Amino acid sequence: MAFGWLVKGLAALGLLSAGAVEARVPAPRPALWKVSDRDTTIYLFGTIHLLPRNYPWRSAALEKAADQSQGLIVETIVDEKNPQSFAADFNKLAISPGLPRLIDRVSADKRPAMAAMLAKAGPMAAGMDRLETWAAAMMLLGPQFNSAGLNQADGVETVLKQKFAAAGKPIGQLETNAEQLGFFDVLPEAAQRNLLEGALERPEEVRKQFDGMLAAWSRGDVKAIAATFNSEMSESPMLTEMLLKRRNENWSRWIQQRMAQPGTVMIAVGAGHLAGPYSVQTMLQKRGLKVTRVQ
Repeated sequence: MAFGWLVKGLAALGLLSAGAVEARVPAPRPALWKVSDRDTTIYLFGTIHLLPRNYPWRSAALEKAADQSQGLIVETIVDEKNPQSFAADFNKLAISPGLPRLIDRVSADKRPAMAAMLAKAGPMAAGMDRLETWAAAMMLLGPQFNSAGLNQADGVETVLKQKFAAAGKPIGQLETNAEQLGFFDVLPEAAQRNLLEGALERPEEVRKQFDGMLAAWSRGDVKAIAATFNSEMSESPMLTEMLLKRRNENWSRWIQQRMAQPGTVMIAVGAGHLAGPYSVQTMLQKRGLKVTRVQ
């Protein structure tokens, strides 16, 4: 299931509702690291983009790190007051003439599920055949998450941005909206179709996989995070290359350069980027930087 990679775009397009489900869990300890030298500290926090309402995740160590940080850096910033900007970037990349019918872009055994999904999509389905495959996957995943009871409400980045904004601290981004969408746009068609078929999973399967991801994230289990967050990557080397390795390389380079400036900042990115053999931490260590687990 392609999960973390598409959630922010779904929210920006209004395809994730604002409700949520209740949840009770043990005391949270989501993973937190830092890279530091004499006058610079950069905290690395792996996030999850959708959370059930009232899901506890803010620990004392995380709050202390956020309070010490003079600014926040996230993957990309979607201007909620101007969603047309994101929509324009999306449409510029997503719409192409002469594409095969969407239902013909999945394997024969998946076509009944695709037909059912398009029937449920209502008016939105009319323009689906004009969308590139990655973009259609994005559009279809929104209703899937909603059907599974997963909604964009109290997502980690949203809460952190509110906290930093309320304190008058700057918020920056590692990628523009167009840059982030561009990673999907250049995927080979086979990799895009992997994403599309992942969007056809039943809501109960989506929720089951999400619950496993959420449990691993909440307890800071990095091995389980790598297995659950990045499971779709194992099916497509190009997904791994474009959506994980290449972006993590870019971000580790940014962090290395930022270490030349004094001060303390927090970087909050999807937890899958901070787990597994291609994690940001691994790439920082290859650059000669010491990464310390804080929580």
